[in-house]
Amino acid sequence: MLKPPHVDVIAYFADDPTRIYQLLQWIPVLEGLDTTHSVGVVTRDPETAGIAAERTHLPVFCVPDFDEMHQLYPQLDAKVAVYCNNSMRNFHSLLDHRMLHVHINHGESDKQSMVSNNAKAYDRVFVAGEAAAQRIEGGLLEFDATKLVRIGRPQLDLQPEPIIADVSASGRRTVLYAPTWEGDAEYNDYTSVGLFGERIARAILAVPDVRLVYKPHPKVTTSETPEIAAGHRAILEVLAAAAAAEPGAGHEAVLEGDILAVMPRCDAMVTDVSSVGLDWLYLRTDKPILITDRHHDPETLRREVPVSRAADVLEAEDMATLTELLTARLAHDEHRIARAAMRHHYFDDVRVGESTQRFHAEIAALCELRDRLTGIDPEADTAVTA
Repeated sequence: MLKPPHVDVIAYFADDPTRIYQLLQWIPVLEGLDTTHSVGVVTRDPETAGIAAERTHLPVFCVPDFDEMHQLYPQLDAKVAVYCNNSMRNFHSLLDHRMLHVHINHGESDKQSMVSNNAKAYDRVFVAGEAAAQRIEGGLLEFDATKLVRIGRPQLDLQPEPIIADVSASGRRTVLYAPTWEGDAEYNDYTSVGLFGERIARAILAVPDVRLVYKPHPKVTTSETPEIAAGHRAILEVLAAAAAAEPGAGHEAVLEGDILAVMPRCDAMVTDVSSVGLDWLYLRTDKPILITDRHHDPETLRREVPVSRAADVLEAEDMATLTELLTARLAHDEHRIARAAMRHHYFDDVRVGESTQRFHAEIAALCELRDRLTGIDPEADTAVTA
């Protein structure tokens, strides 16, 4: 067996394929980093490793067993490890004391899961901006805020090629319905799919000269929760019937692919509390956003989900008037100025392209810091002796 190559940065991902979307959205960013600091991907699940290897030219290592992982790490001799989620098996990797460990997360969101005591285990926690810093500092006891590093959101610099057709020449506007999944527990459940997803789809389709694009969270499409599975099927059936009745409209469901490649050709979005809404806020600041509230608690939503103050909030009783509301928003966008201010709250003054620069610079600085702390001369690649 060939000896693994040395890498500067490990992207560690311990979970099974149902969560690999968390890693995959970072792959292009990590490939860009690899041009200056070599990157390797460490996985713990063979199927996950196979999927990752198909999607990147970066070396992918699979070490299912704890002992295998700790035999691999000295051979890789990495300086920094990055983590895109809060998997409990991240702590297996955190035991390695020769690296600096950085939590980079897989999105910027107001979900309660974004505030985790696990953040205390990392040497640095990369966040998008002021909102994330406030969320973490306000939600955790005795958290060392000096660990927080504001970098923006590098994935939003990628600007992928659109994967839906451009129908603007026909005069149609496109409304994107992009719900999230049900989460791991009730407190983290923000999905609208099972509650009123079908009604949202029907309301959008009733807006004159509108195309509906349905792009659910990847885990909605594989959910075994009866309510979610039934809601998802109902939305697909409504969409299929509309497409059959009006073949030239372009109604479609996008069940695979990057949602960032869907947004550029959309004129408004209905979504749940999730990272998708904030990605839209960053990339499509000048376009309306409507956010669902399955918990029917507007006061809590306004407090814990600041973007809701710059959006129309939808509860179950609003479904009857949603078509009218969407029609009005497409004609007159009342929240546009508020969204511009809210974008600054979430992403500081970061412009498209700058997040990647910040990410590269911070990783480079941490690589240098690690060498300094361990007494390694990077020029000689040997330990410095007194």
